[in-house]
Amino acid sequence: MKKSLALVLSLALVFTTLTACGKSESKGGEAIKTGLGIVTSVAGSTNAGDEDGLAQAYSYIAAVTVGADNKIIDCKLDAAQTNINFSKEGKITTDLAAGFQTKQELKDAYGMKAASSIGKEWYEQANSFAEFVKGKTLDEVKGISINEEGKAGDADLASSVTVHIGDFVAVVSKAVSNAQDLGAKSGDKLGLGTTTTADKSKDASAEEDGLAEAYAFYSAVTVDSSNKITSCAIDASIADVNFSTEGVITSDINAEVQSKQELKDAYGMKSASGIGKEWFEQANSFAKFVVGKTADEVKGLSVNEEGKTGDADLASSVTVHIAPFMGIVEKAATNAK
Repeated sequence: MKKSLALVLSLALVFTTLTACGKSESKGGEAIKTGLGIVTSVAGSTNAGDEDGLAQAYSYIAAVTVGADNKIIDCKLDAAQTNINFSKEGKITTDLAAGFQTKQELKDAYGMKAASSIGKEWYEQANSFAEFVKGKTLDEVKGISINEEGKAGDADLASSVTVHIGDFVAVVSKAVSNAQDLGAKSGDKLGLGTTTTADKSKDASAEEDGLAEAYAFYSAVTVDSSNKITSCAIDASIADVNFSTEGVITSDINAEVQSKQELKDAYGMKSASGIGKEWFEQANSFAKFVVGKTADEVKGLSVNEEGKTGDADLASSVTVHIAPFMGIVEKAATNAK
């Protein structure tokens, strides 16, 4: 009898311990996936004539978190409309040092509200679409009704989103498809960050065509209740538009613009890398390195005179300039809500 009682008590103790462990793990949250998607086009670019020409890089960006049931938990949407003008003499007329803001950063300054039939600015409509896709799977997002005008066919969605939604559907679908287990847990806050520069742009000359280049970095970040990064995804895109000394575009503006994560080895950095690592591999290494850090800690990372990491461990896997990585991750972590 005593042996039987002892056995029962032992089993009860084991069960209690396992239950406590299960509760402890549950308290930390279930593992969820983090995804980043970009859709970029330069098809809106135009030749110079009576008016300056336009090189336009238009990027839609989405960050998502996805649960074990493959349903979207959270979604953030933004767009970067980078306009670079050039004259019919092939001279760039845009102030490249002025910087470029995304539509979420511009807020009401974007100026859509006055022309909107529902009195909603672009960022408000994007946020409404992001709310609409929460709880949906990839197939359900792809199946969202779009009418002949390219607008929402769903009455509820149409009441808060009157812009064309095809690009929203495409970029959210891409983000969900890209979602991976990078360390995020349920309850973490999601942030999205984008920065764009055009400082590599140059005038056309007798020797070569001009170049309007929009170079954008993107990051999706999740942070926990102590504002430490729990997951991070980084990408970048280079959208180039060439033009002649007559202000005529010489690029194929209908060609697909792939991000560096999409290009993978085709980006062509590996052969010139001192560590034999392609850009996407180095970006992924940096993304892993910042997990566990706050935005301020990312901002304070060591950078040497060459613009590369001053941390020996990080230098073994990342040899590119890290300032753009630091800036975009800090922005995404700060934006996490």
